[in-house]
Amino acid sequence: MPTFTYSAKTISGELRTGEITLPDRDAVVGHLRRQRLVPVAVRPKPRDISLKLGTGVRTREIVVFTRQLATMIDAGLPLAQTLSILAEQTENRHLREVIRQVLSDIEAGQTLAESMGRHPRIFSELYVNMVAAGEAGGILDTILLRLASFLEKNDALIRKIKGAMTYPAVMLLVVAVAVSVLLWQVVPVFATIFSDAGLALPAPTLFVMGVSDFLQSYILWLVLTVVAGIFLFRSYYRTESGRLEVDRALLRMPVLGGLLRKAAVARFTRTLGTLVTSGVAILEGLEITARTAGNRVIHDAVMRSRASIAGGATIAQPLRESGVFPPMVVQMINVGEETGGLDAMLSKIADFHDDEVDAAVSALTSILEPVMIVIMGIVIGGMVVAMYLPMFDMIQAVG
Repeated sequence: MPTFTYSAKTISGELRTGEITLPDRDAVVGHLRRQRLVPVAVRPKPRDISLKLGTGVRTREIVVFTRQLATMIDAGLPLAQTLSILAEQTENRHLREVIRQVLSDIEAGQTLAESMGRHPRIFSELYVNMVAAGEAGGILDTILLRLASFLEKNDALIRKIKGAMTYPAVMLLVVAVAVSVLLWQVVPVFATIFSDAGLALPAPTLFVMGVSDFLQSYILWLVLTVVAGIFLFRSYYRTESGRLEVDRALLRMPVLGGLLRKAAVARFTRTLGTLVTSGVAILEGLEITARTAGNRVIHDAVMRSRASIAGGATIAQPLRESGVFPPMVVQMINVGEETGGLDAMLSKIADFHDDEVDAAVSALTSILEPVMIVIMGIVIGGMVVAMYLPMFDMIQAVG
């Protein structure tokens, strides 16, 4: 039996919305009239496809949609007409379908925030709360522009972190593949030659050949061990204590830990500053910020700050006690609280740490590049030299 969404007015003129499951639209209309309600809109409930989307819509597409929505609303176009236009011109079919569902919900009497909230994979909790604040304050276009800027800066920050971590990961993968090919295909050929020649092999050559024999004999067990290790690590990371310990260890890592810390501070301050500036209550803003922190240590520190404010204290003290936030950041937040300019102070901190992240990424890249080249040279070059040492003995014997 299908489900319908409806909006209807009471005798006093109050608008009511809801969902009801009945055989057809006429049955819904009849039911509403028996309840002494005047039907305004009755539509089949849209199929929620948000669970299928996840990676189907890029952040850039959300940013473009948000800016276009803000521009059209600022120009005075009705919201329903604006969404209809955006649905027609959006190239991504997933996003187009979501916009159409949002439009259908709005025509059924829901607010923009409520309708967007039905698609959490596309519109985050932060997004929905800011839209709700914009609708309540009558400044939806301003909030949407602010939201688009936030999404762009947050996406740029994420790409910087991924870029800094991609280089060493790719280099390690190249080393692993090169070493595996040498041990699997090349070393056994040399081992056969040396065995036929009956030479006394030096220790480095014996070590490389031993590793090659071990790899070929136990390759299946090695693969199974690696897979099991990854599975166990992911299972451990899903636990509360596991995630806390891993995230704490990441923040303590040399070089990379400093980069992650700066990125976490930039993300926290920009998210909270954007929410506070948009009119979201500070307690709700802190809760949303904690859930989007991306690091359990940061999450716990922010939630302690939320509890502190709820108890009548300040944000700064729990952040100082966490040991994650630099003293300068804590002091600036404290000054922002005392002067009533917390939102502006948070934005300044975020801008400063964005620059710090840029500098940290450049420093990390400049350090990792020569280190990875040296590691590749030592590992691969060492293997090649180890396998050629007996060849020199063979040449001398022949000479």
